[in-house]
Amino acid sequence: MRVGARTEPGVSALLTVEDGAPVALENAEAGSRIVLVCEHASRRLPQRLGTLGLSPEALESHIAWDPGALAVCRILMQALDATLIYQRFSRLVYDCNRPPDSPSAMPARSEIFDIPGNAGLSAAERLARTEAIYSPFRKGLSELIKTRVANHRPPVIVTLHSFTPIWHGQPRDVEVGILHDSDSRLADAFLKDAARDEDFVTRRNEPYGPQDGVTHTLIEHGLHNGLLNVMIEIRNDLIASKDGQRVLAGYIGDHLGKALADLEP
Repeated sequence: MRVGARTEPGVSALLTVEDGAPVALENAEAGSRIVLVCEHASRRLPQRLGTLGLSPEALESHIAWDPGALAVCRILMQALDATLIYQRFSRLVYDCNRPPDSPSAMPARSEIFDIPGNAGLSAAERLARTEAIYSPFRKGLSELIKTRVANHRPPVIVTLHSFTPIWHGQPRDVEVGILHDSDSRLADAFLKDAARDEDFVTRRNEPYGPQDGVTHTLIEHGLHNGLLNVMIEIRNDLIASKDGQRVLAGYIGDHLGKALADLEP
């Protein structure tokens, strides 16, 4: 059991008791304002969905989850005394960084892979996934924010992801992406501080940006609540090992801490 770890119980039309809860919360009583969010933490699939017609290799690849992201989040959670909330099922079942009406919430294709189990989903099937996976995640994060705000501790929303070094055959040279939507305060402060060192190639809104529809969580839970927010993307080859995870967590934690200090009134 992790620090203050708990999962929210409940069985839906999609999930069985054996599947367990769709969302997990760790270190709920953290001392810092930071709330780490990991929407693509897991590659697990609900029993009722089988393999979605995919090979074991595909289900272990970046299309199913963000490799290394949860491990980095847990290191940051300990180092920064932050709260962590994460999704316990694969993004292929439902991508919790997308609204229900987005085609990529339940993609029929991801990069070079067709996903047979997501092809031609009916409205009822999409609704079942939304209610089982997305709604509890959205509710859990919303209630966490509401409680913090009520206690005069407005949280700082930090979502963390990893990305593949090669996309559609094209290598990516960016190593860390600092993403934002219309509120760039925390991203600006992070990038300003990160510009002082040359440890990693760190860029704004790369390899994705708002135009790619990847800032849903930032908008839904950060912007709509007037909270500081940022999305951090790490190239997954850099966090494939425990040593790499520690190094990148140190890099992010250092610059994030300094950025927040710079933004204090």
